[in-house]
Amino acid sequence: MTGPDGDKYKWIALSNTTLSITMATIDGSIVIISMPAIFRGIHLDPTAPGNISYLLWMIIGYLLVTAVLVVTLGRLGDMFGRVRIYNLGFVVFTLASIALSLDPLLGTAGALWLILWRIVQAFGGAMLMANAAAILTDAFPARQRGMALGINQISGMAGQFVGLLLGGVLAAWDWRAVFWVNVPIGIFGTVWSYRKLREIATVNKARIDWWGNITFALGAGLLLVAITFGIQPYGGHPTGWTSPRVIGGLVAGVVLLVVFCLIETKIAEPMFKLGLFKIRAFAAGNAASLMGSIARGGLQFMLIIWLQGIWLPERGYNFSQTPLIAGIYLLPLTCGFLVAGPASGYLSDRFGPRPFATSGLLVSACAFAGLLLLPVNFSYWAFALIIFFNGIGSGLFASPNTSAIMSSVPARYRGSASGMRSTFQNSGMSLSIGIFFSLMIAGLAATLPRTLSAGLRSHGVPASVAAHIASLPPVSTLFASFLGYNPIGSLLRPSGVLARLSRHNAAVLTSKEYFPHLISGPFHHGLVIVFGVSIAMSVLGAFVSLLRGGQFYYDAPEGSPATANETAVTTQTAH
Repeated sequence: MTGPDGDKYKWIALSNTTLSITMATIDGSIVIISMPAIFRGIHLDPTAPGNISYLLWMIIGYLLVTAVLVVTLGRLGDMFGRVRIYNLGFVVFTLASIALSLDPLLGTAGALWLILWRIVQAFGGAMLMANAAAILTDAFPARQRGMALGINQISGMAGQFVGLLLGGVLAAWDWRAVFWVNVPIGIFGTVWSYRKLREIATVNKARIDWWGNITFALGAGLLLVAITFGIQPYGGHPTGWTSPRVIGGLVAGVVLLVVFCLIETKIAEPMFKLGLFKIRAFAAGNAASLMGSIARGGLQFMLIIWLQGIWLPERGYNFSQTPLIAGIYLLPLTCGFLVAGPASGYLSDRFGPRPFATSGLLVSACAFAGLLLLPVNFSYWAFALIIFFNGIGSGLFASPNTSAIMSSVPARYRGSASGMRSTFQNSGMSLSIGIFFSLMIAGLAATLPRTLSAGLRSHGVPASVAAHIASLPPVSTLFASFLGYNPIGSLLRPSGVLARLSRHNAAVLTSKEYFPHLISGPFHHGLVIVFGVSIAMSVLGAFVSLLRGGQFYYDAPEGSPATANETAVTTQTAH
């Protein structure tokens, strides 16, 4: 079905949902790259040990909320109308953007204001993400869904890197502009969607699964919150994985999710249709999406740290310039995605999703291997070629996998399926950040203290002061690199040592090249661990992708070789 306005409606649906997803993904990366300007604007030093949690929650809070709520909001779309929930998401997202730009507070209060409204903004973003794919699947016939969902996903991925460039430009002008940029887009998109989008799918009135919603939100929320606290130091440990709070959160989260699964098998109208996992194309597609998301979720953070914390300063760039330059230097990753994504979506509609999705993950694994073998002080053209092929891999995988997932379920469950797909994808990104940062911190903890202590002592810093600085949690050093800060001066200033050093030694220690060069060795040690895990997850995802079967449409067009009887969710036919 193409909607009440015939063939024209599907292009309206594609244009509007692509705008919304692009806006939501731009917002994620524009905040990441603008963190130094934002925290300077509210007069808060994010590298201070007590302020690291604010930085983490600004980054992970948005992902956490979207991961937890998309299933519920997708189910509500099935019950009350996908377009209705989607339109409301535009309104919430726009109002939250206005509130973020008007932050009237400074210091920790200002940071809490931003975190709170980022969570509200994520609620609006989850409404959009949960229902956009379902609206497109309703509007487009099966033979064009890969193309439509591919364009949607490509625009979303491109938005992540447009946000890096846009954030670098706007943050240099005024940090509030980072949030204001969403407002005109949000207002335009809201008016457009309310005027033009229509409900196509039959609304299935049903009771809200309160117990399912509560146990899922609490279980998934506790798991992701525990992962967030696991990144932060605890006691004398560089990370918090031995903290009773983290262990308790992980155990309680798993128990609640087990209870949730039991609840969903006992009630007539569950929010999470577990029976959909009996459809092989749906189960394998979501599992492959989770593996791929974990593999690449933290890649953006690692590459930003690598470029703006080490590689660019070593080439003489000021730290204030590195966010924008890093965004420009990451453009080959976007270009690779833009090259492969449209072609992959179109071809998968003709030849099936399995060869493209599987080969995409294998190409990504090869690109991660290339990054692993690259020296820290790399040649840019080698780096650009490798990340270009990483983008190619992501482009090959994204649209065929999404199309296969969404086409494999009955029409009445597409809102739930879209939410479940987004949950796996966003949870993978959240897990990836926790895993990647923990592995990187562990790698730094193994080598950084010795390197830092020796480097400081070689330039006249007393052994006791050097030992104290070297014993500080490596997470502070990691985030200093991520934010483009040179922390040596602020670390030495409290002891008064900097003023007593010779002019030459003081100039060397506080230069823009010294700190990046000092941590490059320990950082590369951490990168080897991180990219090794990415390779393993990509290969595992490719193996799972092979298990999906051939091309499968649950509600196939008349005369298609792939047909299914919608009376049973467990039926699957492939060709």
